[in-house]
Amino acid sequence: MSPIFIIALILSYFALLIVISFLTGKTEGNDAFFKANRQSPWYVVAFGMIGASLSGVTFISVPGWVEASQFSYMQVVLGYILGYLVIGTVLLPLYYKLNLTSIYTYLEGRFGNYSYKTGASFFLISRVVGASFRLYLVASVLQVILFDELGIAFWQTVTITVALIWLYTFKSGIKTIVWTDTFQTLFMLISVGVAIYYVSEDLGIKGNELLGFVLENDLSKTFFFEDVKSAEYFWKQFISGAFIAIVMTGLDQDMMQKNLTCRSLKDAQKNMFWFTIVLTVVNFIFLSLGLLLTVYAQQNGIDAHKDDLFPLLAKNNLGVGVFVFFLIGLIAAAYSSADSALTSLTTSFSIDILDIEKKYDVPKQVRIRKRIHILISLLLIAVIIIFKYVIKNESVIAKLFVFAGYTYGPLLGLYAFGLFTKWQVRDKLVPLIAILSPILSYIISVNSTKWLGFEFGFFILILNGFLTFLGLILISSKQH
Repeated sequence: MSPIFIIALILSYFALLIVISFLTGKTEGNDAFFKANRQSPWYVVAFGMIGASLSGVTFISVPGWVEASQFSYMQVVLGYILGYLVIGTVLLPLYYKLNLTSIYTYLEGRFGNYSYKTGASFFLISRVVGASFRLYLVASVLQVILFDELGIAFWQTVTITVALIWLYTFKSGIKTIVWTDTFQTLFMLISVGVAIYYVSEDLGIKGNELLGFVLENDLSKTFFFEDVKSAEYFWKQFISGAFIAIVMTGLDQDMMQKNLTCRSLKDAQKNMFWFTIVLTVVNFIFLSLGLLLTVYAQQNGIDAHKDDLFPLLAKNNLGVGVFVFFLIGLIAAAYSSADSALTSLTTSFSIDILDIEKKYDVPKQVRIRKRIHILISLLLIAVIIIFKYVIKNESVIAKLFVFAGYTYGPLLGLYAFGLFTKWQVRDKLVPLIAILSPILSYIISVNSTKWLGFEFGFFILILNGFLTFLGLILISSKQH
């Protein structure tokens, strides 16, 4: 495929996003940037959140998991349902009652300033590393299939990519992203649908036979009750899925910021209800695609596994049409999470760290927010370039990404303690507890097989939250 055609495709895609930005970004105040003036239709938010939940990593990785772990990931997805129920019935009413812009403001009222800054800082660290890692992977794919051939350096690819995201988010932030995410989710799902159609055609599977083929295949085994010590054991994955949903959606400024743009609590709850249903179906579709790709590779003697499965087959075996939609889907999945990350990082740093709403008048708040938006964009570029040129070792970068996920454990512990106890804590000691808990969790995790014959898997989040909760008990008093 011609590099010029690919560049034209990418530029056309971003041109559409910029048009959407122009149409939705007629106001540029902080109320529009942070909360979309609380005027977002709930069904638009629900659909757009699918793309934000499924990053470029998921787009590539979930289909690649099927060969090794079958449909066990659906056990986690079923756990999400329970987690989203908690978000809709416990967290959303709290956020709307307090009329929050940043969800971490709750921690200030409940515990104090140190706890508030700790929660916000852990989110910022996790989201900077996580967003940079996702963009690094996608930029690396684009570099290999396109930009190396054109003599464009990796740092230039990254800079242009983040600059384009800044361009369509700088004016109205979340107000624009609610709509661009909807657009990007649509393209991502179309790309998956096209891939399923062509692969099933090549395998000789008719449309009405597709579901039966998937369900009858050994690779679609979903429930694992045999080995309690296994990371794939049902209850371990189900319970982990519930907590992952609670912390990575309900305690994440990025995801909750979209929910808080709905007109009312009732609309936000409807959004969460329908989002849960659609996300469950979409994950099943991704796994089904992985099953079809795995069968296709096996039948045709193609050596493609894990994260290489979908990209290699799309590029080399499934035709130009599938490759075009693969590229569009990959870009859509990556940038629907990256643009909202950029906006939520700007929001959290402006409100939680700099306290702009408390310290400055409205015109100065807008000026500061615009500068922070640029600085966060530059920070993402810098971290991605560090991944490429300084760290280099992809396994180390992957471990950094995993460790960034550990930062959600202290958030889980803090919110659980705040919601389910009436105790106060010694606020100044909270940062220490929040730092020690992930470190202890990591030490236990890497040694758990040797010490206990037990694999934590996704369960590590619960351990991390539990250690934080325990630490808060140790520095608490029952006076409220």
